[in-house]
Amino acid sequence: MAEQCFHCGQKIDKERLLFDEKIFCCNGCQSVYEILNFHNLDNFYNINKSSGIRPNNENNAQFDYLDTPEIFAKVVDFSEGGTTLVTFKIPVIHCSSCIWLLESLNTINKKIKYSQVNFTQKTLQISFKEEEIKLSEVAKFLTNLGYKPIINLETAEKKDNKLDRSLLTKLAVAGFAFGNGMFLSFPEYISGNDVWFHSYKHLFRYIMFLLGTVIVLYSASDYYKSAWYGLKNKIINIDVPIVLGIFVLYGRSVYEVVTDYGPGYFDTLCGLLFFMLLGKTFQKRTYNTLSYDRDYKSFYPIAVTKVDFNGKQENILLSDLAVGDRIMVRNQEIIPVDSILIKGEGNIDNSFITGESAHISKKPGDKIFAGGKQTGSILELEVIKSVDQSYLTQLWNKEAFKKFETGLDTITNKISKYFTFIILGITLIAGIYWARIDMEKMFQVVSAILIVACPCALALSAPFTFGHIMRILGRNKFYVKDTLTIERLAKVDTLVFDKTGTITENKKTNITFIGNEIQEFDLRNIKSLLKNSNHPLSKSLYDYFEMNDDYFEIEDFQEISGKGYEAKVRGITYKIGSASFTNQESQNLETAVYISKNEEFLGKYIFKNEYRNNLAQLFQNLKNYGINILSGDNSSEKPILEKLIPSISEMKFNQNPENKLDFIKKLQDEGRKVAMLGDGLNDAGALKQSNVGIAIADDSNSFTPSSDVIMNGEKIPELDKFLKLSKDAITIVKITFIISLCYNVVGVGFAVSGKMHPLFAAIFMPVSSVTVVTFTTLSTWLRSSKYFKFNM
Repeated sequence: MAEQCFHCGQKIDKERLLFDEKIFCCNGCQSVYEILNFHNLDNFYNINKSSGIRPNNENNAQFDYLDTPEIFAKVVDFSEGGTTLVTFKIPVIHCSSCIWLLESLNTINKKIKYSQVNFTQKTLQISFKEEEIKLSEVAKFLTNLGYKPIINLETAEKKDNKLDRSLLTKLAVAGFAFGNGMFLSFPEYISGNDVWFHSYKHLFRYIMFLLGTVIVLYSASDYYKSAWYGLKNKIINIDVPIVLGIFVLYGRSVYEVVTDYGPGYFDTLCGLLFFMLLGKTFQKRTYNTLSYDRDYKSFYPIAVTKVDFNGKQENILLSDLAVGDRIMVRNQEIIPVDSILIKGEGNIDNSFITGESAHISKKPGDKIFAGGKQTGSILELEVIKSVDQSYLTQLWNKEAFKKFETGLDTITNKISKYFTFIILGITLIAGIYWARIDMEKMFQVVSAILIVACPCALALSAPFTFGHIMRILGRNKFYVKDTLTIERLAKVDTLVFDKTGTITENKKTNITFIGNEIQEFDLRNIKSLLKNSNHPLSKSLYDYFEMNDDYFEIEDFQEISGKGYEAKVRGITYKIGSASFTNQESQNLETAVYISKNEEFLGKYIFKNEYRNNLAQLFQNLKNYGINILSGDNSSEKPILEKLIPSISEMKFNQNPENKLDFIKKLQDEGRKVAMLGDGLNDAGALKQSNVGIAIADDSNSFTPSSDVIMNGEKIPELDKFLKLSKDAITIVKITFIISLCYNVVGVGFAVSGKMHPLFAAIFMPVSSVTVVTFTTLSTWLRSSKYFKFNM
C-alpha cells in the first residue's frame, strides 16, 4: 500500500522525509508540521485526519506588488492608525481543520491580530499592524502554510457573488433529457409485439443511454464533488447516499442495454436528477432570498442628519444617503458611510472595526471609514461612497460581538450527523433482503431509499422559519441580528429597562429653568454645544431652545460618561451635566441638567419626564417576566414608576455604566435569562453582557454592535408581542422538524417495502421541502397576524 504524507495526505511518489516518527512528502509539509507542533496547534491533525494542504512551491516574490500604495489601497478593506484589515479569497478552504487553523493564525504569527473565516464564501479576513508586517508578507505566510490567496481584479473589486447559473444550466439539461427520455421510452411500454418498434428498439435505447450518460456526467457533477470532498476528509455527508443511488441506477441500466436484457432505467434516472436538481434550485433560491432580505435597509432603522449648503438640517433614512450629501455626526455616533471630513476635529474610535480602542485624530480633508465612532465635537462630513450593506452587516455580525449558540442549531447538527449512517444501514439491510427475492426489484428499492431519504426538508425547517420571523419582526421595526437571537428571546424570563430615552419620550418633556437669566449670546453657545451630544436630555434641551440653528465651532470637547461634557465655544468654556459635574449640590429629587460658564454656575433645567404611551398595558402583559428599572437619574420618579409597574422586581437609580453591567451579571448568576433595553450609549456594556441586548433607536444613528436587536422607540409598548412571536417561532420550528422527519420515515418505509419507484422518490423528495416551506409560511403569517397588521 502506498505511503501517505502525514500532513497533506497525498501519496508519496518522490521525496520521503522521516521526521518525528512521521512521514512527509516534501520539505513544505514537514515545515508546516513543525510550525504547528511548535505552537501547540497539533490538534489540527485530530480534527480531520490527513486534511492539510500541501504548501505551494512557487516563488513568493509574486506578492511584492501588494505593497505598492495604489494596489494596497484597492485590495484592503480598511487601513487607518496603523491597523489594516484585508479579506483574501482562499479556494482551498474545505474542512473544519482548515477553519480551525486559519482562525488560529495569531497563535502562529504574533504580528497578526485576528483572523476570521467565511467558509461558504471561502474567504479569510485578517487584521494586522502595518509597522509589524507587510501585506505581501501576510500573503506569503498564508502561501507557506498551503493556503495561497487568490488576488485578481475580481477579488480586488470585492463584488458580491452572483447567483451561480451553472445549476440552472444543469437543471435545463436534465429537463431536456427527462422530456425526451420519456418520449423515447414511451413505445417501450405500449409496443407489445410491434415489428417496427422491435426493429428500432436498440436505436431508442442507445439514444436513451446517451441522454442518461450526459446528465450523469454533467448534471449530477455537483453531487459527486460534494460527496468526494466529504469522503476525502473522512466525512460521510448526505450526498454520499444520493451518489450511490445514481450509480446503482446508471450501472444497472447500462448492464441491461448492453446485454439486451431490457431498456434499463434511463428515463427514471433522467427524471430523478431533474426533480432532485429542481429541489436543489428551490433550496438555493430560498437561502438566497433569506440572505437578500437581510440587507442594511431592513436592519438599520437609524436616521442620519443631512445638512444642505445653507446649514438647514433634516433627518433622513440611512438608505436615502447619496454620494455628495453632507451629513452631521455627533459625539458617540457611528460614521455610516466612507466620508471626507469637512468641518470639525475628528476623534475616531475604530474599535468596532479593528477590535482595538485606539482613537485616530482627523482634520478637515481627511478620509473617514464607515464604522468608526466619533468621540468628540460634532463633525460635518461629505459622503464619498454609497452605503455598503455587506460592510455594515459584517460590522454588526463581527465575531467580537457574537454570543453563545443555542439549541435548535445543535439539534439539526446532531440529526444530520447520524442521518446518513442510519440511511446507509437501512439500505444495506433492504438490499440484502430484496436481492434474495428479486434482483431487479432490489435495484429499484435501493435507489428509492437513497433518494427519498435526502433531508432537504429538515435542512430548510429552521432557517426558513426564522427567515420569515426575521422579516416580520423587521417590518414592524424590531430588527434582529441573527436567528440565534430569536432563540434567546424565546428563553428570556427577566427584562431590564433603562429609564431615560427608553421608557421615556425624548421630545415630550416638560422643562423649567431655575437660575439667573441667561443672555442670548450664551444661549446660542449652549445650543451649539448641546448639538454635539447624543444624550436624550441634551436632545430635549436642544429642541427646547427655539432660536435659530446657528452653529459655532466647538473646541476641546470632553465627555465623562454618566456625568456630562464640557467644551469651549467662542472662547468661553461651558459645562453641561449633573450637579456634581458643575460643582453643585442637588437639593431635591429631580431630573435636571446643570450648566456653568467658566466655572460660574448659570442655572439648571428641570425635566419632568413623559413616559411612552400604553406602558401600563405593556407591563400588565409582561407580568410573567421579572421587570427591573435602571436609571442614571436620581429616585425622584420612583413613586410614578411603582404605580406604572405594580409588579416591578427592582429599581436602581444613580447608576453608572459599570453599575448597570454588574446588575446584569448578578441576575445571570441567579440563573436568569436577561434582555436589556437601553439607548445604546451609556448602556453598551450592559447590552453586550445581557443574553439579548435591545438598543432603542428613535431618530439618530446611535447604533452599537453590542446589541442583538435594534428597536424603534415607538414600538416599545408592543414588546410583549415580539417576545410572544419569538416563542411561537420555536414552536413552529419544532413542528417543521416533526413534519420533515415524518416525510422521511414514511418515504423510507414505502421504499423498503418495494412500493416506491425511484422516479416517485425523486418527486417525493422536493415535495417534502415544498410542504415545509408552505407550512412555515402559512403558520408564521397566521401567528404574526395575531399580533401585527400588514406584516407579510
